[in-house]
Amino acid sequence: MPRNDRESQLSRRRLLAAAGLAAVPTAGELLGPTRSDAAPARVTRPLPRVEVSPDRVIRTLAGLRPYRPSGFVVKAEKLGEKRVVHNYGHGGGGVTLSWGTAQLAVEEALAAGPNECAVLGCGAVGLATARLLQNRGVRVSLYAKSLPPDTTSNAAAAMWFPVSVYDEHDPQATTPAFREQFARACRSSHHFFQQMAGDRYGIRWIPTYFLFQGKPDALDWPGGRDLYPALSEETDGILTAPFAVSFSAIQIQTPIYLNAVLRDFYQAGGQIVVRDFRTREDVARLPEPVIVNCTGLGSRELFGDRELRPLKGQIAILLPQPETDYAYVQFSRDNLLYMFPRKDGILLGGTEEEGNSSLEPDPKQTARILAGHAALQGASGA
Repeated sequence: MPRNDRESQLSRRRLLAAAGLAAVPTAGELLGPTRSDAAPARVTRPLPRVEVSPDRVIRTLAGLRPYRPSGFVVKAEKLGEKRVVHNYGHGGGGVTLSWGTAQLAVEEALAAGPNECAVLGCGAVGLATARLLQNRGVRVSLYAKSLPPDTTSNAAAAMWFPVSVYDEHDPQATTPAFREQFARACRSSHHFFQQMAGDRYGIRWIPTYFLFQGKPDALDWPGGRDLYPALSEETDGILTAPFAVSFSAIQIQTPIYLNAVLRDFYQAGGQIVVRDFRTREDVARLPEPVIVNCTGLGSRELFGDRELRPLKGQIAILLPQPETDYAYVQFSRDNLLYMFPRKDGILLGGTEEEGNSSLEPDPKQTARILAGHAALQGASGA
Protein backbone atom coordinates (compact mmCIF):
# COMPACT_ATOMS: atom_id res chain seq x y z
CA MET A 1 0.00 0.00 0.00
CA PRO A 2 1.50 3.39 -0.93
CA ARG A 3 2.49 5.51 2.03
CA ASN A 4 0.15 8.35 1.07
CA ASP A 5 -2.80 5.98 1.41
CA ARG A 6 -2.08 5.05 5.02
CA GLU A 7 -4.58 7.54 6.43
CA SER A 8 -7.43 6.03 4.42
CA GLN A 9 -6.56 2.38 4.97
CA LEU A 10 -6.80 0.60 8.29
CA SER A 11 -3.40 -1.03 8.82
CA ARG A 12 -2.68 -3.51 11.58
CA ARG A 13 0.84 -2.23 11.87
CA ARG A 14 -0.39 1.27 12.62
CA LEU A 15 -2.91 0.40 15.28
CA LEU A 16 -0.75 0.33 18.36
CA ALA A 17 2.07 2.28 18.69
CA ALA A 18 -1.45 -3.82 22.19
CA ALA A 19 -11.71 -19.78 38.75
CA GLY A 20 -10.01 -22.91 38.28
CA LEU A 21 -8.15 -24.73 35.60
CA ALA A 22 -11.40 -25.70 33.91
CA ALA A 23 -11.92 -22.04 33.04
CA VAL A 24 -9.16 -22.34 30.43
CA PRO A 25 -10.49 -24.16 27.34
CA THR A 26 -8.66 -27.24 26.08
CA ALA A 27 -6.97 -27.37 22.71
CA GLY A 28 -9.76 -29.53 21.30
CA GLU A 29 -12.31 -26.79 21.93
CA LEU A 30 -10.64 -24.70 19.24
CA LEU A 31 -12.58 -26.70 16.66
CA GLY A 32 -15.86 -25.30 17.92
CA PRO A 33 -17.51 -22.22 16.39
CA THR A 34 -16.52 -18.73 17.45
CA ARG A 35 -19.48 -17.09 19.16
CA SER A 36 -19.98 -13.36 19.11
CA ASP A 37 -23.71 -13.08 19.73
CA ALA A 38 -23.22 -12.60 23.47
CA ALA A 39 -21.11 -9.48 22.98
CA PRO A 40 -22.71 -6.23 24.14
CA ALA A 41 -24.11 -3.82 21.59
CA ARG A 42 -22.19 -0.64 20.89
CA VAL A 43 -22.73 2.41 23.04
CA THR A 44 -24.79 5.20 21.44
CA ARG A 45 -24.97 7.60 24.40
CA PRO A 46 -22.53 10.56 24.73
CA LEU A 47 -19.07 9.38 25.74
CA PRO A 48 -17.55 10.51 29.05
CA ARG A 49 -14.52 12.72 28.51
CA VAL A 50 -11.09 11.55 29.62
CA GLU A 51 -9.38 14.11 31.85
CA VAL A 52 -6.00 14.52 30.16
CA SER A 53 -3.33 16.55 31.91
CA PRO A 54 0.26 16.02 33.06
CA ASP A 55 -0.72 16.15 36.74
CA ARG A 56 -2.94 13.08 36.25
CA VAL A 57 -0.10 10.91 34.90
CA ILE A 58 0.76 8.19 37.42
CA ARG A 59 3.45 6.44 35.38
CA THR A 60 4.96 6.08 31.92
CA LEU A 61 6.12 2.81 30.35
CA ALA A 62 8.07 1.76 27.29
CA GLY A 63 8.18 -1.71 25.77
CA LEU A 64 9.89 -3.40 22.83
CA ARG A 65 7.77 -5.41 20.41
CA PRO A 66 9.66 -8.31 18.74
CA TYR A 67 8.93 -7.49 15.11
CA ARG A 68 9.74 -9.50 11.97
CA PRO A 69 8.65 -8.10 8.56
CA SER A 70 7.83 -11.65 7.41
CA GLY A 71 5.76 -12.40 10.53
CA PHE A 72 6.05 -14.60 13.59
CA VAL A 73 7.89 -17.93 13.63
CA VAL A 74 6.29 -21.24 14.61
CA LYS A 75 8.49 -24.13 13.52
CA ALA A 76 10.54 -27.05 14.89
CA GLU A 77 14.23 -27.80 14.56
CA LYS A 78 16.77 -30.21 16.01
CA LEU A 79 19.29 -28.99 18.58
CA GLY A 80 21.57 -31.95 19.18
CA GLU A 81 19.31 -34.60 20.69
CA LYS A 82 16.66 -32.04 21.57
CA ARG A 83 13.63 -30.89 19.61
CA VAL A 84 13.19 -27.11 19.74
CA VAL A 85 9.89 -25.57 18.70
CA HIS A 86 10.04 -21.84 18.06
CA ASN A 87 7.12 -19.53 18.90
CA TYR A 88 8.30 -15.91 18.73
CA GLY A 89 8.33 -12.67 16.75
CA HIS A 90 4.71 -11.53 17.21
CA GLY A 91 5.36 -7.80 16.93
CA GLY A 92 2.49 -5.93 18.60
CA GLY A 93 0.28 -9.04 18.57
CA GLY A 94 2.00 -11.02 21.32
CA VAL A 95 -0.83 -10.98 23.84
CA THR A 96 -3.69 -11.08 21.35
CA LEU A 97 -2.24 -13.97 19.30
CA SER A 98 -0.76 -15.85 22.26
CA TRP A 99 -3.28 -18.71 22.52
CA GLY A 100 -3.43 -19.13 18.76
CA THR A 101 0.29 -19.46 18.10
CA ALA A 102 0.62 -21.49 21.31
CA GLN A 103 -1.80 -23.98 19.78
CA LEU A 104 0.34 -24.17 16.62
CA ALA A 105 3.51 -24.63 18.69
CA VAL A 106 1.96 -27.30 20.91
CA GLU A 107 1.00 -29.32 17.85
CA GLU A 108 4.65 -29.24 16.76
CA ALA A 109 5.87 -30.12 20.26
CA LEU A 110 3.51 -33.06 20.72
CA ALA A 111 4.61 -34.61 17.44
CA ALA A 112 7.59 -35.96 19.38
CA GLY A 113 5.29 -37.52 22.01
CA PRO A 114 7.03 -36.02 25.08
CA ASN A 115 5.95 -36.51 28.70
CA GLU A 116 7.73 -33.34 29.75
CA CYS A 117 8.65 -30.07 28.05
CA ALA A 118 10.58 -26.92 28.77
CA VAL A 119 9.14 -23.54 27.82
CA LEU A 120 11.48 -20.55 27.53
CA GLY A 121 9.88 -17.20 28.41
CA CYS A 122 7.21 -16.14 30.88
CA GLY A 123 5.30 -13.53 28.90
CA ALA A 124 1.86 -14.05 27.41
CA VAL A 125 3.14 -16.38 24.67
CA GLY A 126 5.19 -18.55 27.03
CA LEU A 127 2.41 -18.84 29.60
CA ALA A 128 -0.23 -19.75 27.00
CA THR A 129 2.08 -22.37 25.52
CA ALA A 130 2.81 -23.85 28.94
CA ARG A 131 -0.87 -24.02 29.84
CA LEU A 132 -1.86 -25.77 26.62
CA LEU A 133 0.89 -28.34 27.15
CA GLN A 134 -0.40 -28.93 30.68
CA ASN A 135 -3.92 -29.36 29.33
CA ARG A 136 -2.53 -32.19 27.18
CA GLY A 137 -1.03 -33.95 30.20
CA VAL A 138 2.57 -32.82 29.69
CA ARG A 139 4.75 -31.91 32.68
CA VAL A 140 6.11 -28.40 32.07
CA SER A 141 9.06 -26.48 33.45
CA LEU A 142 9.13 -22.80 32.54
CA TYR A 143 12.52 -21.07 32.29
CA ALA A 144 12.65 -17.28 32.17
CA LYS A 145 14.91 -14.34 32.83
CA SER A 146 11.98 -12.15 33.93
CA LEU A 147 8.60 -12.93 35.46
CA PRO A 148 5.41 -10.84 35.63
CA PRO A 149 5.21 -7.92 36.28
CA ASP A 150 8.60 -7.45 34.60
CA THR A 151 7.85 -8.91 31.16
CA THR A 152 7.24 -7.13 27.87
CA SER A 153 3.65 -8.42 27.98
CA ASN A 154 2.96 -6.41 31.13
CA ALA A 155 3.53 -3.19 29.17
CA ALA A 156 1.14 -4.21 26.39
CA ALA A 157 -2.11 -2.33 25.85
CA ALA A 158 -3.65 -5.68 24.78
CA MET A 159 -6.83 -4.73 22.97
CA TRP A 160 -7.79 -7.63 20.72
CA PHE A 161 -6.67 -6.40 17.33
CA PRO A 162 -3.32 -7.93 16.24
CA VAL A 163 -0.93 -5.15 15.25
CA SER A 164 2.62 -4.78 13.88
CA VAL A 165 2.69 -8.51 13.17
CA TYR A 166 4.24 -8.27 9.69
CA ASP A 167 5.02 -5.74 6.96
CA GLU A 168 1.63 -5.07 5.37
CA HIS A 169 3.07 -2.55 2.93
CA ASP A 170 5.20 -5.18 1.18
CA PRO A 171 3.08 -7.90 -0.48
CA GLN A 172 6.21 -10.04 -0.86
CA ALA A 173 7.11 -9.93 2.83
CA THR A 174 4.96 -12.91 3.83
CA THR A 175 4.25 -16.32 2.35
CA PRO A 176 0.86 -17.98 1.77
CA ALA A 177 1.78 -20.47 4.51
CA PHE A 178 2.33 -17.65 6.99
CA ARG A 179 -0.92 -15.91 6.07
CA GLU A 180 -2.76 -19.17 6.66
CA GLN A 181 -1.06 -19.52 10.04
CA PHE A 182 -1.91 -15.94 10.91
CA ALA A 183 -5.60 -16.38 10.09
CA ARG A 184 -5.79 -19.58 12.11
CA ALA A 185 -3.96 -18.04 15.06
CA CYS A 186 -6.33 -15.04 15.03
CA ARG A 187 -9.46 -17.15 15.19
CA SER A 188 -8.28 -19.70 17.73
CA SER A 189 -6.78 -17.07 20.06
CA HIS A 190 -9.94 -14.95 19.91
CA HIS A 191 -11.97 -18.06 20.80
CA PHE A 192 -9.79 -18.73 23.85
CA PHE A 193 -10.09 -15.18 25.15
CA GLN A 194 -13.87 -15.28 24.76
CA GLN A 195 -14.00 -18.33 27.02
CA MET A 196 -11.87 -16.55 29.63
CA ALA A 197 -13.92 -13.34 29.84
CA GLY A 198 -14.65 -12.22 33.39
CA ASP A 199 -13.09 -10.66 36.46
CA ARG A 200 -10.75 -13.57 37.23
CA TYR A 201 -8.68 -12.99 34.11
CA GLY A 202 -9.36 -9.27 33.69
CA ILE A 203 -10.93 -9.83 30.27
CA ARG A 204 -14.00 -7.99 29.04
CA TRP A 205 -15.85 -6.77 25.96
CA ILE A 206 -15.68 -3.01 25.52
CA PRO A 207 -17.13 -0.58 22.94
CA THR A 208 -14.29 0.54 20.71
CA TYR A 209 -14.02 3.31 18.13
CA PHE A 210 -11.60 3.75 15.25
CA LEU A 211 -11.43 7.49 14.56
CA PHE A 212 -10.47 9.09 11.24
CA GLN A 213 -9.99 12.61 9.93
CA GLY A 214 -11.27 11.48 6.53
CA LYS A 215 -13.66 8.70 5.60
CA PRO A 216 -11.70 5.42 5.24
CA ASP A 217 -12.00 3.59 1.93
CA ALA A 218 -11.40 0.00 3.01
CA LEU A 219 -11.04 -1.57 6.43
CA ASP A 220 -9.03 -4.68 7.18
CA TRP A 221 -10.24 -6.99 9.99
CA PRO A 222 -7.62 -9.56 11.07
CA GLY A 223 -9.14 -13.03 11.24
CA GLY A 224 -12.46 -11.98 9.70
CA ARG A 225 -15.22 -9.44 10.33
CA ASP A 226 -17.15 -11.80 12.59
CA LEU A 227 -14.46 -11.39 15.27
CA TYR A 228 -15.57 -7.75 15.65
CA PRO A 229 -19.25 -7.86 16.70
CA ALA A 230 -21.59 -4.86 16.77
CA LEU A 231 -19.59 -3.48 13.84
CA SER A 232 -21.04 -0.35 12.23
CA GLU A 233 -20.06 3.01 10.79
CA GLU A 234 -20.80 6.16 12.74
CA THR A 235 -22.17 9.09 10.75
CA ASP A 236 -21.77 11.88 13.29
CA GLY A 237 -18.20 11.20 14.37
CA ILE A 238 -16.94 10.58 17.89
CA LEU A 239 -15.31 13.14 20.19
CA THR A 240 -13.65 15.64 17.84
CA ALA A 241 -13.07 13.16 14.98
CA PRO A 242 -15.42 13.60 11.99
CA PHE A 243 -15.48 9.89 11.00
CA ALA A 244 -15.59 6.75 13.13
CA VAL A 245 -16.18 3.01 12.96
CA SER A 246 -17.44 1.25 16.08
CA PHE A 247 -17.43 -2.35 17.26
CA SER A 248 -17.06 -4.42 20.43
CA ALA A 249 -13.52 -5.58 21.22
CA ILE A 250 -12.00 -7.91 23.76
CA GLN A 251 -9.76 -6.10 26.25
CA ILE A 252 -7.13 -8.03 28.20
CA GLN A 253 -6.02 -6.15 31.31
CA THR A 254 -2.51 -7.58 31.45
CA PRO A 255 -1.66 -7.01 35.16
CA ILE A 256 -4.70 -9.12 36.14
CA TYR A 257 -4.49 -11.57 33.26
CA LEU A 258 -0.83 -12.55 33.50
CA ASN A 259 -1.02 -13.12 37.25
CA ALA A 260 -4.13 -15.30 36.84
CA VAL A 261 -2.58 -17.46 34.11
CA LEU A 262 0.59 -17.78 36.17
CA ARG A 263 -1.51 -19.05 39.10
CA ASP A 264 -3.17 -21.57 36.79
CA PHE A 265 0.26 -22.78 35.72
CA TYR A 266 1.35 -23.33 39.32
CA GLN A 267 -1.93 -25.01 40.26
CA ALA A 268 -1.47 -27.48 37.40
CA GLY A 269 1.89 -28.54 38.84
CA GLY A 270 4.20 -26.35 36.78
CA GLN A 271 7.54 -25.10 38.05
CA ILE A 272 9.49 -21.97 37.15
CA VAL A 273 13.26 -21.63 37.04
CA VAL A 274 14.72 -18.13 36.75
CA ARG A 275 17.56 -18.43 34.24
CA ASP A 276 19.13 -16.29 31.54
CA PHE A 277 20.23 -18.32 28.52
CA ARG A 278 23.15 -16.87 26.59
CA THR A 279 23.84 -19.54 23.95
CA ARG A 280 22.13 -22.38 22.11
CA GLU A 281 24.41 -24.72 24.03
CA ASP A 282 22.90 -23.46 27.30
CA VAL A 283 19.48 -24.41 25.95
CA ALA A 284 20.66 -27.82 24.74
CA ARG A 285 21.79 -28.70 28.27
CA LEU A 286 18.24 -28.57 29.63
CA PRO A 287 16.99 -31.99 30.81
CA GLU A 288 13.65 -31.85 28.94
CA PRO A 289 13.60 -33.60 25.52
CA VAL A 290 11.37 -30.94 23.91
CA ILE A 291 11.89 -27.20 24.34
CA VAL A 292 9.49 -24.46 23.18
CA ASN A 293 11.25 -21.16 22.59
CA CYS A 294 9.03 -18.18 23.49
CA THR A 295 11.81 -15.68 24.19
CA GLY A 296 10.51 -12.97 21.84
CA LEU A 297 13.18 -10.43 21.00
CA GLY A 298 15.74 -12.58 22.82
CA SER A 299 15.64 -15.04 19.92
CA ARG A 300 17.69 -12.60 17.86
CA GLU A 301 20.85 -13.37 19.84
CA LEU A 302 19.95 -16.75 21.31
CA PHE A 303 18.99 -18.38 17.99
CA GLY A 304 20.56 -16.00 15.49
CA ASP A 305 17.40 -14.55 13.96
CA ARG A 306 18.70 -11.32 12.44
CA GLU A 307 15.33 -10.42 10.96
CA LEU A 308 14.04 -9.69 14.46
CA ARG A 309 14.09 -6.03 15.38
CA PRO A 310 12.64 -3.95 18.22
CA LEU A 311 9.59 -1.74 17.76
CA LYS A 312 9.48 0.61 20.71
CA GLY A 313 6.09 1.58 22.05
CA GLN A 314 5.38 4.06 24.83
CA ILE A 315 2.34 4.77 26.99
CA ALA A 316 1.33 7.27 29.65
CA ILE A 317 -1.07 6.02 32.32
CA LEU A 318 -3.54 8.43 33.90
CA LEU A 319 -5.46 8.12 37.14
CA PRO A 320 -8.40 5.71 36.73
CA GLN A 321 -11.79 7.02 35.60
CA PRO A 322 -14.37 4.27 36.28
CA GLU A 323 -16.97 6.04 34.12
CA THR A 324 -14.73 5.73 31.04
CA ASP A 325 -16.05 2.49 29.57
CA TYR A 326 -14.99 2.76 25.93
CA ALA A 327 -11.75 2.66 23.94
CA TYR A 328 -10.54 4.42 20.82
CA VAL A 329 -7.75 4.53 18.28
CA GLN A 330 -7.31 7.70 16.23
CA PHE A 331 -5.76 7.54 12.78
CA SER A 332 -4.33 10.66 11.25
CA ARG A 333 -1.23 11.24 9.21
CA ASP A 334 1.85 10.66 11.41
CA ASN A 335 -0.15 10.98 14.64
CA LEU A 336 -1.50 7.66 15.85
CA LEU A 337 -3.24 7.88 19.24
CA TYR A 338 -5.04 5.29 21.35
CA MET A 339 -6.90 5.27 24.68
CA PHE A 340 -7.70 2.07 26.58
CA PRO A 341 -9.28 2.26 30.06
CA ARG A 342 -8.30 -0.28 32.72
CA LYS A 343 -8.93 -0.69 36.43
CA ASP A 344 -5.40 0.49 37.21
CA GLY A 345 -5.58 3.59 35.01
CA ILE A 346 -6.25 5.10 31.61
CA LEU A 347 -3.68 4.01 29.02
CA LEU A 348 -2.75 6.69 26.49
CA GLY A 349 -0.39 5.87 23.66
CA GLY A 350 0.58 6.00 20.18
CA THR A 351 4.19 5.39 19.29
CA GLU A 352 6.00 2.94 17.04
CA GLU A 353 9.76 3.40 16.69
CA GLU A 354 11.41 0.71 14.62
CA GLY A 355 14.97 -0.10 15.66
CA ASN A 356 14.80 1.86 18.93
CA SER A 357 15.87 -0.52 21.70
CA SER A 358 15.69 1.93 24.60
CA LEU A 359 13.32 1.05 27.43
CA GLU A 360 13.45 4.60 28.78
CA PRO A 361 10.27 6.65 28.15
CA ASP A 362 10.93 9.74 26.03
CA PRO A 363 9.53 12.91 27.66
CA LYS A 364 8.92 14.46 24.22
CA GLN A 365 6.80 11.50 23.20
CA THR A 366 4.88 11.72 26.47
CA ALA A 367 4.16 15.41 25.83
CA ARG A 368 3.02 14.64 22.27
CA ILE A 369 0.72 11.84 23.45
CA LEU A 370 -0.87 14.01 26.14
CA ALA A 371 -1.35 16.99 23.83
CA GLY A 372 -2.88 14.82 21.13
CA HIS A 373 -5.37 13.16 23.45
CA ALA A 374 -6.30 16.45 25.10
CA ALA A 375 -7.11 17.91 21.69
CA LEU A 376 -9.10 14.85 20.71
CA GLN A 377 -11.11 15.11 23.93
CA GLY A 378 -11.91 18.73 23.14
CA ALA A 379 -9.55 20.27 25.70
CA SER A 380 -7.31 23.22 24.93
CA GLY A 381 -4.11 21.30 25.62
CA ALA A 382 -2.22 19.18 28.10
